[in-house]
Amino acid sequence: MPNDERNLETIPDGALGLIPLESCKELGIKVDKYLASWREKRQHQHENDPAFKGYRRDSYIVSTSTPRFGTGEAKAVILESVRGYDLYLMVDVTNYSLTYTVCGHENHMSPDDHYADLKRIIAAVGGKARRITVIIPFLYESRQHKRTSRESLDCALALQELTTMGVDNIITFDAHDPRVQNAIPLKGFETVQPAYQFIKGILKNVPDLQIDSDHMMIISPDEGGTNRAIYLANVLGLDMGMFYKRRDFSKIVDGRNPIVAHEFLGSSVEGKDVIIIDDMISSGESMIDVATELKKRKANRIFVVATFGLFTNGLEKFDEAVANGTIYKVVTTNLTYQTPELLAKPYYINCDMSKYIAYIIDTLNHDSSISDLLNPYDRIERLVSKYKAEQNK
Repeated sequence: MPNDERNLETIPDGALGLIPLESCKELGIKVDKYLASWREKRQHQHENDPAFKGYRRDSYIVSTSTPRFGTGEAKAVILESVRGYDLYLMVDVTNYSLTYTVCGHENHMSPDDHYADLKRIIAAVGGKARRITVIIPFLYESRQHKRTSRESLDCALALQELTTMGVDNIITFDAHDPRVQNAIPLKGFETVQPAYQFIKGILKNVPDLQIDSDHMMIISPDEGGTNRAIYLANVLGLDMGMFYKRRDFSKIVDGRNPIVAHEFLGSSVEGKDVIIIDDMISSGESMIDVATELKKRKANRIFVVATFGLFTNGLEKFDEAVANGTIYKVVTTNLTYQTPELLAKPYYINCDMSKYIAYIIDTLNHDSSISDLLNPYDRIERLVSKYKAEQNK
């Protein structure tokens, strides 16, 4: 259903305000343009109601600032009134491109810095907003979600801290472990899957795919990611396989147990196009190892797909993997910072999530259900049917 037909029966829950922090500015501007465009065209039967005051605006972005002192300390300033607003705060905690000065030395912003700025903005709101929703695509400290020894539970603590400060809803994408929401059972928490955008991006850029179980397969690179692989395989009607990471638990290298071997569980991949899907590409070593193992098993083209492309060790290994034919395409979203170098790579497919986020914000502002947005089964089915029909022309 087109978005300009979605929310015509309900009154907004307060004037809409969008606060993309500096880390998420580019994505926030795209989301804002969609919202302004839809609401400009929308005709509503209650549009003269006082609740619709300020419903149509050129921009919904609230002007804010997070200046820093010479010591590196900071503060947040909101430069216009937000009293009674339904606020949506957007932050990318992985954006390392931003810098600030500490006693004359340049520092790159860390996830801790971005999270602190988010709290500063919430504190500056001062409880005057009607509702606060935080959109944090890469959930802060999401990989530190469970305790295996005497260690901190950072993600759970962060969620509790945000809700204590007045946040009503938290929206994230492809949470490393969604069970972390148990830390805030009385508050809203949604983890959104970009499966539709992945399929759309691949089909748009690759015209000769044969989407059936004889020619394509979905692979999970580890046992932890099987749910997203199963979902995608079921939607597309494909077979699914997975790798089991055998680790050496007697050693710790760079904070983790090194992988000894990747053991494959599943049917033959020989001659098939393969989609390896995971929540993130960090260093990329695991993905490349899995792709190498699949090539040994005579897989055809290999698509490496992940919600977050962090590429913490750079792109050289992916360049090599593409050059030697191990990997065909790399697919990630713009939910986290993308370097100009990455965007320029011919093998890279960028999935824009701004329209999807705008759908979610617009729907929530009207207090309508987002269940159809969270389950894109029908949209993927229509997309694949259209792709197959165009191939058969």
